[in-house]
Amino acid sequence: MRQITVFLLAVLLVLPVSCKKIKQNGLFGKKARKLEILLAQQDSIRVADSIKRAENRQKAIEEARLDSLLRAEQEKAAYEAQMKKYNIVVGSFLTPEYARAWAEEYVKMGYDPQIIRMTDSMFELVVAESHEKYARAAQRLEQFRDTVEIDAWIYVRR
Repeated sequence: MRQITVFLLAVLLVLPVSCKKIKQNGLFGKKARKLEILLAQQDSIRVADSIKRAENRQKAIEEARLDSLLRAEQEKAAYEAQMKKYNIVVGSFLTPEYARAWAEEYVKMGYDPQIIRMTDSMFELVVAESHEKYARAAQRLEQFRDTVEIDAWIYVRR
């Protein structure tokens, strides 16, 4: 009986030390380690995805900014191409509402008026027609004065 007690006591003293060594060697705790590794992988994937999402968002914002700049440059070039040098002016106004109302009158007459702002001035000009060449503008001005508006004049855009 004494031998059994000594044996059991020895087993009880050796067993906890052995369990720690066995656990370190990998026989116990495999699920916990696998779970830790899996969680670490998921965390790194989540971080990588959020970084990629942020990069994609920045890329989309930059592309939109570049597209808007390109579109603005194209619109400016089209506007400048549309703006001709010699303009037949039918009215000049300090008040923008009056200029718009006067332009509406010319729309009713069948013209396509534009309202332009005079350089270095507060006046807004109602332009009934625009021409590239002075001779054509002068000819149309005479016809315009005879038939539509006697006070029309030519504004030369610089």
